[in-house]
Amino acid sequence: MEAVVASAPGKVLLTGGYLILERPNAGLVLSTNSRFFAIVKPLYHQLKPDSWAWGWTDVKLTSPQLSRESIYKLSLKNLSLEYVSSSDSKNPFVEQAVQYCVAAARATVDKNKKDSLEKLLLQGLDITILGSNDFYSYRNQIEARGLPLTPDALAALPPFASITFNAEESNGENCKPEVAKTGLGSSAAMTTAVVAALLHYLRVVDLSSVLEDHQHEKYTADLDLVHVIAQTAHCIAQGKVGSGFDVSSAVYGSQRYVRFSPEVLSSAQVAVKGTPLHEVVLEILKGTWDHERTKFSLPPLMTLLLGEPGTGGSSTPSMVGAVKKWQKADPQKSLETWRKLSEANSSLETQLSTLSKLAEQHWDEYESLIKSCSILKSEKWIQQAAKPNQEAIIKALLGARDAMLWIRYHMHQMGEAAGVPIEPESQTSLLDATMNMEGVLLAGVPGAGGFDAVFAVTLGDSGSHVASSWSSFNVLALLVREDPHGVSLESADPRTKEITSSISSVHIE
Repeated sequence: MEAVVASAPGKVLLTGGYLILERPNAGLVLSTNSRFFAIVKPLYHQLKPDSWAWGWTDVKLTSPQLSRESIYKLSLKNLSLEYVSSSDSKNPFVEQAVQYCVAAARATVDKNKKDSLEKLLLQGLDITILGSNDFYSYRNQIEARGLPLTPDALAALPPFASITFNAEESNGENCKPEVAKTGLGSSAAMTTAVVAALLHYLRVVDLSSVLEDHQHEKYTADLDLVHVIAQTAHCIAQGKVGSGFDVSSAVYGSQRYVRFSPEVLSSAQVAVKGTPLHEVVLEILKGTWDHERTKFSLPPLMTLLLGEPGTGGSSTPSMVGAVKKWQKADPQKSLETWRKLSEANSSLETQLSTLSKLAEQHWDEYESLIKSCSILKSEKWIQQAAKPNQEAIIKALLGARDAMLWIRYHMHQMGEAAGVPIEPESQTSLLDATMNMEGVLLAGVPGAGGFDAVFAVTLGDSGSHVASSWSSFNVLALLVREDPHGVSLESADPRTKEITSSISSVHIE
């Protein structure tokens, strides 16, 4: 059996922070060209004659960027994973992915293929995980080398560069060193890539059909299976049932997302206490996954830019906890804020969809308008419109800006009320300055907000100008761009071919 390589993208949540945790609120999530890769191959090529009698098989997990290797024994009876040796801490996401993938393989295998599945398992699983540099923060390294904070300095790093840990707390408390991240959802992308690679390797799904026919029913069903197993493994590893938008975009790509009802995973949460996994998996696969997903991506000639301010990441769970506490304490005010936020989110979505439609119907006018607006500040855009079609385009552009300002206003209010920095002062002045630059349509804090990151959506070629202006605000513009594709099978180990982030996979629409 040859190595199977799968990859899944990181995400940026444009709208829907906090609200996305509750149905029926929607969020707009863009998948990116930063991808997590998982490589699965057999540990042993020859089976020993007595191997049929083994009750355990070996699993090896390697993360070259962190210089880590862990060895496990997987019980072939109850699929528990025992830790044998390791150079460092555990990876619960990959551990859950292994257990749930093997359980799914066993639960869905045809009787006549049972033997070949068991043989594959007895050969052991050799799993390697690699994440694009974009998932991790290299700011400190760039600053330490005295290089300017520019995308060029990032582009000069070798692919899959080794990752440094945040320094321990200066107050002498021995904190577990944390990897500094950029907030692209590395755990969801990693879990999804591992699940896709394992399910394909164990012949539960066939992801190679992406090359022939993307809309093929069987392929869609296979993706749905990857999605359900990845959501389950990710939630159990996290110890809570999140909204799941990050896993959904890792599987399917850019989309408008409404979460699934968390009850669908109650059997898996109980399983942590000892229900056999194969029973749990059947229940999860049969469960009602009622999430909603609609195609969505940025209108043409628009670029997503991400920036990393130099203030260190904020912890999402504690921010979410504070907002939930405020909802309980002040239900009336919080409902009102959420209603207004939801309206502003819908309004932004409507304007962007309108722009995509206008681009389709009146391409030449759309293209020349975006070009001329890309070198002007937004207050001058309206002067570019002479004809009704042009007016409609400019109206939608300005409508999108307006909606974004309302979103920021209500997010800021919510942060003030809940006592957490959803759009802190330092971010506000940076975002205001960004919204005032030539060719900038939107600027905001992605996801749950905080100090982690800022995003901008720019028109035409104005992105490079924004990136260089950001560096004077001490913000590092990342190399991340929107790429609407979800999980994908790769033709080779990404380290053997020098991959540029966006050309790494074969995608045929």
